Amino acid sequence: MPRKNPRVDEANGKDLEVGKPKEWAAGLPGVYHSMGPAIQQMGVGRTGKTLLAMNQKDGFDCMSCAWPDPGDRKTFEFCEQGAKAVTWEATPLVIASDFWAEHPVSELRQQPEYWLGMQGRLTEPVYKPAGEDHYRPVSWEEAFGIVGGKLNSLSSPDQAAFYTSGRTSNEAAFLYQLFVRAYGTNNLPDCSNMCHESSGWAMGQTIGIGKATISYDDFAKSQLIIIMGQNPGSNHPRMLTALEEAKKAGCEIVGVNPLPEAGLIRYKNPQKVSGIVGRGTELADQYLQIRVGGDMALLQALSKRVLEAEAKNPGTALDCQFLAEHCLGLEELKAHLAVLDEDTVVQATGLRSDEIDELAARYLKAERVIITWAMGITQHKKGVATIKEIINLLLLRGNMGKPGAGASPIRGHSNVQGDRTMGIWEKMPPAFLDRLGKEFHFDPPREPGADAVDTIRRMRDGDIKVFVALGGNLVSAISDTHAAETAMENTDLTVQISTKLNRSHTVTGKAALILPTMGRTEIDMQASGPQFVSVEDTVSAVHASEGRVRPVAPNLLSEVAIVCRLARETVDGKTSADWSGFEKNYDLIREHISHVVAGCEDYNDRIRQEGGFVLPNGPRDSRTFNTPTGKAMLTGNRLEQVERPPGTLILQSVRSHDQFNTTIYANSDRYRGIKKGRNVVFVSPEDIAELGLSDGQFVDLHGVYGDNVERVLRKMRVVSYPTASGCAATYYPESNVLVPLDSVAEGSNTPASKAVIVRLEPSTA
Repeated sequence: MPRKNPRVDEANGKDLEVGKPKEWAAGLPGVYHSMGPAIQQMGVGRTGKTLLAMNQKDGFDCMSCAWPDPGDRKTFEFCEQGAKAVTWEATPLVIASDFWAEHPVSELRQQPEYWLGMQGRLTEPVYKPAGEDHYRPVSWEEAFGIVGGKLNSLSSPDQAAFYTSGRTSNEAAFLYQLFVRAYGTNNLPDCSNMCHESSGWAMGQTIGIGKATISYDDFAKSQLIIIMGQNPGSNHPRMLTALEEAKKAGCEIVGVNPLPEAGLIRYKNPQKVSGIVGRGTELADQYLQIRVGGDMALLQALSKRVLEAEAKNPGTALDCQFLAEHCLGLEELKAHLAVLDEDTVVQATGLRSDEIDELAARYLKAERVIITWAMGITQHKKGVATIKEIINLLLLRGNMGKPGAGASPIRGHSNVQGDRTMGIWEKMPPAFLDRLGKEFHFDPPREPGADAVDTIRRMRDGDIKVFVALGGNLVSAISDTHAAETAMENTDLTVQISTKLNRSHTVTGKAALILPTMGRTEIDMQASGPQFVSVEDTVSAVHASEGRVRPVAPNLLSEVAIVCRLARETVDGKTSADWSGFEKNYDLIREHISHVVAGCEDYNDRIRQEGGFVLPNGPRDSRTFNTPTGKAMLTGNRLEQVERPPGTLILQSVRSHDQFNTTIYANSDRYRGIKKGRNVVFVSPEDIAELGLSDGQFVDLHGVYGDNVERVLRKMRVVSYPTASGCAATYYPESNVLVPLDSVAEGSNTPASKAVIVRLEPSTA
């Protein structure tokens, strides 16, 4: 398709506008901001073919968040963010061959993430040889030869790392991990390492599974939903409809978040008349603007109140039968919480005791409770321990394995959970590796590989020389931006399999390849006919996804085809895998999945059932717990308050409303009142006054750490905002420059991006 000039809404400090934050989400503006850009950039026909097929049982799955689909689908089963994701991917705008000669890599590196994404779809492989500053188009054969030749020249397979994005399908993910393990390494970092790894660690150790213990229907059956560290209005807006349904069924909702988020306050459902012309639905019955890092103290205080209520009136607060039959550690937890100091809780949370009392009363009153959370909980030093406290609170009253109750980590990427199920993990258990080896007649490596943070460390130290990424944008997504860039530049070769340009294409190894791939919206035609793929959502439901529009270029390859050809060039003959057959017919892949992946038996038949199927989940299905003891574990976790030295604030990173992960759809954030810019830091009026600053002033954010490394985010406009006292917020991924690589969650190694101590100084730039 002919290339047109891309629409680029440039941002600069002079044009930035600051208005009042919104007190409700969606409504008619949600429709306008969904459909307007789609029609403008894709045209009416392509917009209809894509959006009307999105999240439908015979269509394709949204490439944005992993929010589950209801049993009864609406005609418009998508949200504003999903529409933006489709528009971003399915645009007919393509990058022409002459683009690469016109733009050296050094110039592209100076462009913002938004500009890069707006240039259009990638359509041909391009290669930057070592010592040169331009990519140049190459054939697919030459590209695969470059990768295979370099991989086969390494002295050890562990000198390569293979990253994966959560948008990858189950079929591509399964083949990718097979290819990597056939090559001889478990270096399989993925985006989960940076988001919900803490959830997996905490839940795996306490209840034996790292996934949500609820179904979609449980939201409408719940009597209390506690939403922690999460902004569904911008990050997974379809959740608002489920919350509205729960609310109308009598459920109470409590929001726990340092910032007031419009989507947790009031929702105007754009598919209802009342959501267009009416007031909409008030969602949060109680909203606790907690101090950043105070969630663990709040949860311990709630559990202590439950235990005190039980001691006062035995048999009224605890689910004694459930605890006796299914849990261990109750007495130890009682002893641990008995010494919890209320003054410490109040200081750590920034809340009043009566606010905590009110939430405790709601919890004690409700018989069916869901606690749901996202990055605001996981990306802390004590992220794993905090999630263990969520499990403690749920277990005390038996809120596990019954309708309307359970733990609900919300995955923020479309198939990040499915990728893990398919084997994308640097520490897959021996049972999986045994089945994989038996199925393909080889001995998979057993030594644990490098996760995302370890991969950056090893690239920095020269131990990893080749980096291959199946999707994603690791340079922007990972913490300690300068360290990540230096590490990537220290490699011999970087390979990015992508649909569009991003910053990781501009920060490269000595040599670099970009391999363009088809998007989820596009028809995948192979030798045996049109193909479909499958994905797993955040509640373990697995369903098919099939594109509806023609690819934007005739020579694009699917992710499956790219992985198969990489494998044929590199590891052909090392296993019994039929790489050529897999590319021609994805049913062959699913047949092997059914033999290797637990819960995926008869995969080809079950995935063709209407709506797909649901993977087994012990805690949800039968109150069984795959822990070493066979019981759910109540745990005592040492409280560690986030200390704020005088003259500093605790900074959290957030997404704007016009953003998905590192992808920037526009330089605005309408729910927070920001237009035409992203260089802002949200600070409470009280803290602005205390620090001697003024609203609208430009400041530099200095990270405060003891490693004597200067980390500064420069020229950020102070925006007076009703955030929790002592706290501040700014946008991700720009804030990553302030987070040291070694600042990680205990246990999970997830970057601790949500509690960064910063000092604000007047900008001199």
